[in-house]
Amino acid sequence: MVTSTEHSLDQYLRADRMPHIWCPGCGIGTAVNAFIHAVQKTEIPLDQLAIVSGIGCTARVAGYMYLDSFHSTHGRALPLATGLKLARPELKVVVFSGDGDLFAIGGNHFIHAARRNMDLTVICVNNFNYGMTGGQLAPTTPHGARTTTTRQGNPDTPFNLPSLAAACGAVYVARWTVGHVVQLQRAMGEVLRKKGFTFLEVISPCPTLFGRLNKLGAGIDMVQATKERTEIRNGADPKEADITMDSPIVCGKFLDIEKPTYLERIGLAPAAA
Repeated sequence: MVTSTEHSLDQYLRADRMPHIWCPGCGIGTAVNAFIHAVQKTEIPLDQLAIVSGIGCTARVAGYMYLDSFHSTHGRALPLATGLKLARPELKVVVFSGDGDLFAIGGNHFIHAARRNMDLTVICVNNFNYGMTGGQLAPTTPHGARTTTTRQGNPDTPFNLPSLAAACGAVYVARWTVGHVVQLQRAMGEVLRKKGFTFLEVISPCPTLFGRLNKLGAGIDMVQATKERTEIRNGADPKEADITMDSPIVCGKFLDIEKPTYLERIGLAPAAA
């Protein structure tokens, strides 16, 4: 009997660009795996799906996906994705990038894309630091955590990403860790199916930099410890989803509402029935 060496998900990956650049124990690969499964289950035609990223560890996802994919400059994934959606309203446009790219240099773009309710799916893998460029302080680094630029501990208050997304106008907001694979796949399917500005935060370990500096162990240890710290509270007020170094990490689906998208309001897409 002849057996095939191809996996059913191979069609979604650019095998010629493997091996990937992610460190052993990094959770981005798990997030990609969940995304691919969600794409397969939603049965979105691949010629109707585009993925956009900025710069950083997570931004490499676009380069490995066998889809129409676009790398923008640092922090500019959302304006590029907005332009793509306005030019091709029929496409499902996914922004898949990291916390530094989307919420530091790209933070202002996030605010305005959300308030307009642009029909974009935004998946943010949050590893609490700038992993690609040396482990520097990021807008999501928990208070007190050590980075290469805050050796005595972060003195700043970090962004609560679900709260920020909800306050700015997102219609769907959720957070899961890479240890919650089943829930993560389900949430990715939901954001792919839903119209409007949808936001999914994925908490992922950075064992090489953040983990070492904060003595959190290897990648699998970080995944397990993070999962054990979670408190699943679907429907919780996202204002209660702050992340600290020692308190429970609130996960779940916080928001799922309906309202007209920007394209519907300007006549580029049919209004919802």
